[in-house]
Order: sequence, then C-alpha cells, then structure tokens
Amino acid sequence: MGEKVVAGAFDLSDRQYYRDKLRRCLTGLERLLAQKRFDRPKNLMGLEIELNLAGADGQPKMLNGEVLERIASRDFQTELAMFNLEVNIAPHRLGGRVFDRLAEEISTSLAYAHRKAGEVDAGIVMIGILPTLDRDDLVSTNLSDVDRYTLLNDQIVAARGEDFTLEIDGVERLSCTSKSIVPEAACTSVQLHLQVTPARFPAVWNAAQAVTAAQIAVGANSPFLFGHELWRESRPPLFQQATDTRPPELQAQGVRPRTWFGERWISSAHELFEENLRYFPPLLPICDEEDPLEVLDAGGVPSLAELVLHNGTVYRWNRPVYGIADGVPHLRVENRVLPAGPTVTDVIANAAFYYGLVRSLAEESRPVWSRLPFETAAANFEAACRDGIDARLQWPRRGRLGGLVEVDAVSLVRDELLPLAEAGLDAWGVEPADRDLYLGVIDERCRRRANGATWQVATFHRALEAGLSRDAALAATTRRYAELMHQGEPVHTWPVGSPEPAALG
Repeated sequence: MGEKVVAGAFDLSDRQYYRDKLRRCLTGLERLLAQKRFDRPKNLMGLEIELNLAGADGQPKMLNGEVLERIASRDFQTELAMFNLEVNIAPHRLGGRVFDRLAEEISTSLAYAHRKAGEVDAGIVMIGILPTLDRDDLVSTNLSDVDRYTLLNDQIVAARGEDFTLEIDGVERLSCTSKSIVPEAACTSVQLHLQVTPARFPAVWNAAQAVTAAQIAVGANSPFLFGHELWRESRPPLFQQATDTRPPELQAQGVRPRTWFGERWISSAHELFEENLRYFPPLLPICDEEDPLEVLDAGGVPSLAELVLHNGTVYRWNRPVYGIADGVPHLRVENRVLPAGPTVTDVIANAAFYYGLVRSLAEESRPVWSRLPFETAAANFEAACRDGIDARLQWPRRGRLGGLVEVDAVSLVRDELLPLAEAGLDAWGVEPADRDLYLGVIDERCRRRANGATWQVATFHRALEAGLSRDAALAATTRRYAELMHQGEPVHTWPVGSPEPAALG
C-alpha cells in the first residue's frame, strides 16, 4: 500500500461517507469501462521486489530509514517493518531481450543498495522469510516510521478486537499470538504486473489464478518462521493470519479473510472491485476531494482514489489494479504469489515462466479454467505451499476424455507448462536466447527437484548434523544463503553442505 496517508482518528460519519465515495468510484469505473476509455495494448510489464536487511551475523537489522537515506533513490521505498525495503523497477515492454535488461537493472540496483546498507553494517537479503526472525523482532515498535503503516495496523487491530492467532501445522507446528500485524512483514515477495485491456483482463486473471500452484512449486523459498520448519512456502498462511480481521465467530460464519485466493473465475475486472466493496469493510476511510462522477461529466479521468486505497487493503494473490499514465486510465493484473529471491536470475526465471504461461493460457480456445474447478485451483495452491516442488496437483486431463488427473508438480511443469510458457514468450516476441536461458532455469530446478526452500532445509539440517544448535544453524544457513545470493548463480546450482560463517556486509 504505497499511498501517503496521515494518521488520525475517524468519527462515525467517516466510514459512511467513505462507503458512499467508494460506490461513486465504482460507478465511475463502470462508466469508464462502458465508454472504452482504457489504454490500448502496450505489452507493458512491471516488477517490485521486497527485501530484508540483515547484519553480518544473519540477524535482522531495523535500519531501513538509515539505509534509504543513504540510497537516496525513489526506486527504493519503505515497507511495513524496519528490516524491510522495496525496490520498484520501471515498466518494460515485453519482447526482445527484456529479461536480460531486467536482470541487469535489478542486479545494479541491489548491488548499490547492498553497498549503501553496508555503511550501517547491514546487507540486503532477498528471501521469502528471513530464517533468523524472532517473535520479538515482529512487534509494533519495529513498524516503519511512516504514518500509513501505523494507521493500517491500528485499524486492523481495532477491527479484530483481540490478539492475532498464528497457527501453521507443517513439518513442525507453530502456535503463537501477536498483538499487531507486524508478523506480516516477515513475508517478502515479488510482485509481477501486466497491463491489459478490459477485454483481456478476465482471461489473464483467470490464467494467473490457475498457475499459482505451479509458480509456488518451482519458486518456494520460505520454509522457516520463528525457528520452526513449516510449509515449503509459509508466506501465504502467515500473511492471511497476520492480517485477519475476523475473530473466530466470524470465521465460523464463513466471512471472507482480507487475504484470500478468491472463490470463482471471473468474466470482468469490475467483478473483483465490486466484490471488494461488497465483502470488505473499509479500513482506512480517507476521502479525496475529487468527485469521480463530476470529473467524468467534465470529460476528465478520475483518480478513483478511494477505490484504489480500499483495493490496497484487500490482499488477493492476483489483484486488480486501476492506474492512470499520461492522463489515460489502464488496468493491470498484479501477481503477488512469488517469494523474493533467491537470486536475480531466479527472480527473472520465475517472471519469464509466469508471463509466458499466462499469455498461452489466456489465449487457449478451450481455456483451462473451463476445465479446472476453482476450488481445485485453490486446493492446488495450498498443496504447493505445503509441499513445494514435491507437491501433487490436480490438472485437466489432456485429450477428449476430460476430467482431472493427479500429477506430480515437476511432471506437470516439464511436460505441459514449460512448452506453453515457451510458446507464450514467443508470442510476446521475446528473443529465443532470453527465453531458453530463463526457462532453462525452471527446467533445471524441476530436473534436480531443487529450489530455494529445498536448499534452505537441506543446509539447515546439515548444520544441525554438524553439531550446531537450532538458532546457530538458522543463522549459519542465512549467512551462507546471503553469500550465494550475492554471487548470483541460480539456486539449483548451489552446493549443499555445512554452512560456513560468511559476512553479509
């Protein structure tokens, strides 16, 4: 949520007025869609990466303010907690050597940020969940010093009315409580944006939902939280529970969580924005002076500020985004599934796999979502989060027989999804050298059954076997991970062994 807001109290009329503004914004969106005011196809994609700060000992460093002051670039921003940063990469046109260009830009940005972080004895770690995080690190006193985060925390805490319960039953079981939403800050992700026309939006969003499980299976990188080995990708259950405004009674009634997969395939972007208004009470009833319908009546383009702000407090794994560029409105699908890291090459490989696969699936004459029940797609997502690259998924059977078949995630990716991703990248006009390099990374992960999560787990257990305590093993794993991350070779090539101490700075 990047909007600038100022903390303060809300009275009872604020929410009613804000709700009215939301309805006017939704009506404005309907009119923009009906008038076909949206931008034409430009094949634009964008990327954001959330990052961690850690010291040479592998422990989190609460220094994002100091580091950002030294970086002094608008490409870098705060995130929820003081050990978080986010880097935003300018939009690129899909095609040519776009992925090599992205890799170079991200590598340059991260290297610069890492050097600047070193000035305060910290370093950049690109990982889904920092293994050394402790419950004492994720408390409200470690919120970033930005009004919007304090206000968001206060509103979610007030809506829930009691402590947040964190329960994840994985390889080991975690059960604890939190008095704030700060545990959500443990989740650092990659967000992939794709600008689409309103006509193409539903197919792209549905395709993105269908492939979330495959994305997680090959890209899992978050197996540890608070010293516990949990799911291979523990971010989704943690994020949902850490932002859950529902006490147990509302959960039992079937009230939807603010972090959710969704519940159906869609036929328009409008449906998602309308669901957000129908299901989720406003958390931040901050109103803009603009009247969206008056702006439309005058021939202008409304910012739909309240709708945009509200949309940012509903945490879909594939989120609809309304924006304006050069005075023209546009829609984007924001894919929020992937964890950060392990390396720039791995991030770009995950992006190439996603953009190619979504292009192919969105253009199929018999789309996958017409053959895959939505509940099955959601179950696939959970299975992939639990088991990572070893997950077994349900997928539509090829040929005339139809129906679903249970398939190993690796076999599904190598036999069916990678060829589709290759065809999709060809359709985008991506150069074969880029296509083969980055999809080859995904293929090698599958062939070796190796990703960030498998490396972290194997290295941690080797450290335990070598006689380290659990905390020392997690710290050593983090230090070795950071060292290899900055060397830049993709994670499937990383050696697994007893981690030796290595400096982050």
